[in-house]
Amino acid sequence: MSQTIRLTMAQALIHYLSQQYVARDGKENAFFAGVWGIFGHGNVAGIGQALQQYASEIRYYQSRNEQAQVHAAAAYAKHKNRLQTFACTSSIGPGATNMITGAALATVNRLPVLLLPGDIFAERIPAPVLQQIESEHSQDFSANDCFKPISRYWDRINRPEQLVASLPEAMRVLTSPADTGAVTLALPQDVQAEAFDYPTSLFEKRIWTIPRNRPDADLLMKAAEWIRSSKQPIIVAGGGVHYSEANEALRRFVEQTGIPIGETQAGKGALNYDHPLNLGALGVTGTEGANLLAQEADLIIGIGTRYSDFTSASKTAFRNPDVRFININVAEFDAYKHHALPLVGDVRATLAELSQDLGDYHTTSNYQQRAKAYNREWDAEVSRIYNLEHEPMLSQGEVIGMVNSYSQPQDVVLCAAGSLPGDLHKLWRTRSPRGYHLEYGYSCMGYEIAGGMGVAMAAPESDVYVMVGDGSYLMMNSEIVTMVQEGIKATIILIDNHGFASIGGLSKSVGSDGFGTKYRYRTESDHLDGETLPVDFAKNCESLGAHVIHAHDRESLMQALQEAKTIVNRPVCIITETDRRQRVGGYESWWDVPVAEVSENPEVRDARKDYESSKSQERFF
Repeated sequence: MSQTIRLTMAQALIHYLSQQYVARDGKENAFFAGVWGIFGHGNVAGIGQALQQYASEIRYYQSRNEQAQVHAAAAYAKHKNRLQTFACTSSIGPGATNMITGAALATVNRLPVLLLPGDIFAERIPAPVLQQIESEHSQDFSANDCFKPISRYWDRINRPEQLVASLPEAMRVLTSPADTGAVTLALPQDVQAEAFDYPTSLFEKRIWTIPRNRPDADLLMKAAEWIRSSKQPIIVAGGGVHYSEANEALRRFVEQTGIPIGETQAGKGALNYDHPLNLGALGVTGTEGANLLAQEADLIIGIGTRYSDFTSASKTAFRNPDVRFININVAEFDAYKHHALPLVGDVRATLAELSQDLGDYHTTSNYQQRAKAYNREWDAEVSRIYNLEHEPMLSQGEVIGMVNSYSQPQDVVLCAAGSLPGDLHKLWRTRSPRGYHLEYGYSCMGYEIAGGMGVAMAAPESDVYVMVGDGSYLMMNSEIVTMVQEGIKATIILIDNHGFASIGGLSKSVGSDGFGTKYRYRTESDHLDGETLPVDFAKNCESLGAHVIHAHDRESLMQALQEAKTIVNRPVCIITETDRRQRVGGYESWWDVPVAEVSENPEVRDARKDYESSKSQERFF
């Protein structure tokens, strides 16, 4: 008979998490770096007690917002190339549903995060309990059922012994390169406190090996044939390059074959910005050279990309009628996109085998010289935008340029939403694989500060520069307090442009003149077109415990960056106002945002004509 140990369900869960490890390429580490949480009546007596009991095995971190703690965990996992993450616990009701946005973000971006929301009573006798959602049709669901469509694995633990079957399944998904994302285990609050005689073998150290799967040999040979027969191939480098730690393999492949690359938001940094065959950003927020070559390409080699509409420019980026696709991806779902020849496997392993099959193949020198010319021309354009000398206030491009120029190669810039991601994608000069951290799969306003905290925890050797607009800042700035509590340093560049500048620009492009996007008083006309709202971001940041610095021109911004460098173990907020009218333009690309088909507004009617013309370029596949 196997040995047992009597534990509550919550104690067994936390003890189990502390014994889970991952290994890849002979390197091993604990999978969970800790547990984020906010306690309420739905988890304080169960998970809370267990975390206190096992404090020496797994560390508890107190957050200020449940959504923010999931963002921090996802950012940490992203920077760790998905080899380490956090669990996140909440009470029932609003505490649990606050985590839904973070869960969706993690799943969209294929980032492992374990969610442990408290739940209603499994025994049902005290029902309805505080914060319970009732239904006259069933007593078998709760608010936590909302996690089902956005979780890669979901379970409700209605009996303590169900952990024995559920926990290994949760770990299988969390550590899967192809299936990872948010995993949710809903924990009824009464069951958390119930005891069971668990087999001691459940709590033995377990190492989950992250495999480097190889693609089918016949498909690999066919892919090599397609590449050898192509005249103008281009690589689309996605986030899978980073997660596979395949940057060096990609560089060798590019230099062997002479195939230029364009980078997605997740793939930026796949090669350093100054590699002569790096065309830079691709798609809606792409560079001129990358988008021109993509339009003409006869072969697209997608490496670790899921082809979001920003990458494919709403399926208008690849315009050659004879274009074909080869996709290298650990996820079969992504490998088959665009009717591609699918190479389902690890990026690094697949590139190594594909390189052998290609032998001495390489693109023509004329094609390579054209790509290199685009690289040089784009670098000159970046320098121009970095040094606009715009007055009376800085442009956003200048702010990006100064932060980029001051930062070190090992430092990290982080952003998520608004106009900043597009400008950063085009303009940031990446000098290391992990120096660029954009959450653009879900483009979630409010991710920035919490995510910056997560990256600072994952990379204590780097300075983290969080670039955030006033809109995102106002949505979620609570984790400044957590950074103060934990002694975590991140430099927050808060750009004040008095509203939602990105959507304001989009509104103008569809003929609506920025309606409802500026932070202004409501006037007698019943529009938000009065004086600018007097928001004092400096006082707000300071009240949360941050070190605050004002910057209003190039000289004061440089001084602020220098001063921020001297601050340790505390977040720094540099606040600077920018001119929202001075924008970085688009370059040979388009994004499908439907315009009203009928309107009394002539600007909208004109925008609709342009929309219909551009939409005619869309491919079906």
